[in-house]
Amino acid sequence: MSNSVLIYNARLLDKKLSCKGALLIVNGKIAALFQGDFTSEESARKLSQALLKEGEAKNLEYFDAKALTLTPAFIDMHVHMRYPGLTQKEDLNTGLRAAASGGFGTVVAMANTKPVVSSLQAAEKIEEEARELGLSNLFQVVSITKDFDGQDTSHLNELDPSKTPVISEDGKDILSSEVMLEGMKIAAKKNLIVACHCEDPTFVAPAKALRAQWTEEAISKANELLALAEDSYTIRNIMLAKEAGCALHLCHVSTAKCMEEIRRAKKDLRLTCEVTPHHIGLSGEKAPEIFNIVNPPLRSEKDRKALIEAVREGLVDCISTDHAPHTEEDKKNGAPGFTGLELSYAVCNTVLVKENGISENRLSELMSANPAAILSLKKGLLQPGYDADLTLLDPDFEWKVDSSKFYSKGKFTPFNGKVLKGKVKSLFIGGKKVWDN
Repeated sequence: MSNSVLIYNARLLDKKLSCKGALLIVNGKIAALFQGDFTSEESARKLSQALLKEGEAKNLEYFDAKALTLTPAFIDMHVHMRYPGLTQKEDLNTGLRAAASGGFGTVVAMANTKPVVSSLQAAEKIEEEARELGLSNLFQVVSITKDFDGQDTSHLNELDPSKTPVISEDGKDILSSEVMLEGMKIAAKKNLIVACHCEDPTFVAPAKALRAQWTEEAISKANELLALAEDSYTIRNIMLAKEAGCALHLCHVSTAKCMEEIRRAKKDLRLTCEVTPHHIGLSGEKAPEIFNIVNPPLRSEKDRKALIEAVREGLVDCISTDHAPHTEEDKKNGAPGFTGLELSYAVCNTVLVKENGISENRLSELMSANPAAILSLKKGLLQPGYDADLTLLDPDFEWKVDSSKFYSKGKFTPFNGKVLKGKVKSLFIGGKKVWDN
């Protein structure tokens, strides 16, 4: 594509906008937005000729959106790319292809790799490798403690929030409250976001032992332990963040109790939170869902409904997939996590919009505008001056999930075989189309 593109015959959608129109892109940025019924290339050409100089209009490229919905590209604040060191599960190429297929313009990759990403240099290297692929943008998270040792936070002093905006120990939590507070204080000084996997690790071993029995009763007891693990460490991390004065982001919130704590804490804390498509789309009280191992586990139907109401209320800030691909053998052996990037929009559109009457504008806010704001990115809205990272989608397209066709190496999802509504068609990065489904 040229440096100037006019996307016409589109339905424009962001957190406030829903109308027919056209979008002018110049040098990777949204230059202008036009509301109206520009259904033909002739109407688009007349529009451009009225607005642009002769030379500019002559070099303009036209893209027919074919009446599909054009929205800011999605942003996922929580993915596991398994790179470096775990490439049997995923690598940058397969992970970013999955992201592009799912309509994600930006992803934030967690640090639980081999080796653990614990330095600015390691993070920058991964981000540069991702850029070379020419697909979705990637920010690499750096661990809170060096090599996940649970003790050393000194490496955080070298970080640059414009390059590595998020630190996290995701995959587990830090046992020592003293060490967590130390890391949070550095984050406050450096303007870093602390993303917390809230879980008391002392409950994990007994919960795993119960899960290993593979009975509904034992798994139910394990899930009760893990609910307590999440609830108690959510409260702890909120208290520590208040003391440190840092920005706190709570990952994959999954219980009604945690949402109650978040509601109270948002009054006097820079606090954001995410929910996953699988926690709003599935409950885990009975077979077969109870055997779909993920961390945090699928919760009760009461918890699931509480998350949906928290979305409706505005308490939830964003949808994140916690994309966690595994090999088939790893899943058979109980590895927790699901592949999620390629299904996120369809699951959320089906569950939130189609089944629960939450607006498409709110879904765009959750998947684009809010995560962009959290990360301080000029993305996520269809406004002049914003990056032209865009997703073209059909919100009414009905399809059946076949995970064997995923671009991700991880083929396991509890949504396999389910019928969903909403399909991503294309992804644009900086106005350039980089992906078609």
